[in-house]
Parts: sequence; C-alpha cells; structure tokens
Amino acid sequence: MLGKKKILITAGPTYEPIDPVRYIGNRSTGKMGLALTQTFLQEGCEVVLILGPVSIETAYHKDFKIVNIETAAQMFEECEKYFGWYDIAIFAAAVADYTPEKIAEKKIKKVGNTLEITLVKTKDILFEAGKVKKSNQFLVGFALETDDEIVNAKEKIVKKNLDMVVLNSLKDAGAGFKVDTNKITILEKNNKLTKFELKSKELVALDIVNHIKKIIS
Repeated sequence: MLGKKKILITAGPTYEPIDPVRYIGNRSTGKMGLALTQTFLQEGCEVVLILGPVSIETAYHKDFKIVNIETAAQMFEECEKYFGWYDIAIFAAAVADYTPEKIAEKKIKKVGNTLEITLVKTKDILFEAGKVKKSNQFLVGFALETDDEIVNAKEKIVKKNLDMVVLNSLKDAGAGFKVDTNKITILEKNNKLTKFELKSKELVALDIVNHIKKIIS
C-alpha cells in the first residue's frame, strides 16, 4: 500500500477559445485519469485531480479533491498550486500545445473562403513541474505518439526531468482517445522498458500504480 501519499493527477482535454462559441480542443475523455484516481484511492492515498472539460459526471466527490478547468493556462495555474505538495504526480491530461493569440469578443462571421488564426505556445506544464521537482517526488508523464514512439519518450524523460513515461501509440488498435481500453509501454528514466497487453483502462491504471510502487519501494 502507498498509505497516505499525496497524489496529483491531471486528466482530460483543454479547450482553447477562438471566440465566444468556438474553441480548439481534442478527443481526450479523461477516463484514464479517473481510473488512476480510483486506483490510488484504493491504496489509501490523498488525491487531487485537475480535470479538463469532460462529459463524465464529476460534480461531487467526497473521497478526493477535484479541480475543474477549461484552458491550458488554467490547468497550469492550478497545477502550480500543488507542485510542491505532491509525493507522486501523473500528468495524463491532453493539454493543448498552442492557443489562439487573440480571442474574438464576438462570434466570428463566415466571410471569404479562408480564416487565419495565429496560435501561440502554451506553457509546458510537465516541463515546469520537472524544473521544481524535489528528489523525494516522483513525476510521471504520458506520451501519445504516432511514430518514433520510444525515441520521443526517451527525449521526454530527459528534457522534462521525469521518473517515468507512460507511452501509448495511435498505431495500436484500442488505444488512445474515445475508447475504454488502452495499450501501454512504461519507460523508466534508466531506459528500462515494460510492455503491457491491451486492457481496460481500469486494469491499465492498476498496472501503472503497481509499477510505481515497485520503483519507489
């Protein structure tokens, strides 16, 4: 058991507004992060879940703290509050890499055949967490890739000062967004690889938590 360790989890997408009715988003459902939350709760941990806009009902949870956000900037702001608080942090959210430079105050009307929107980089939340991570904290990132999966995951560990990366590929049937299953590979900072079969996200969450327990024990 992990006991009373403090766990920070991010999950779901972010919505980056273009105008009052439109946004840039992605297909993340938040199911993986919620499955991880439940698994850590079963271990007796204290959990804070920072959750992007999802359709799953999360209005009231007496067992853990939930912080609802919409944008990447809001997620960074909330994560920053807990950077020094956690023992284990898992950043499973699909945060937008770019956001519109300007948000139109009124709905953009359909004029002409093209529309140009200037995008600017969002704050890299995982990178910022890695910069302030203490030696007694364990930091996990997620990587959803389409090619050069292992190479990209190894670069992510080094660049963002991670202890572990959970890698999944859109090439694998049943993995990724909008499904109830996932197929992962865990990469540790010593370059050790552990591959898992396709499983329900609840069982994947159990594999991830058990792997963390094995590393930190």
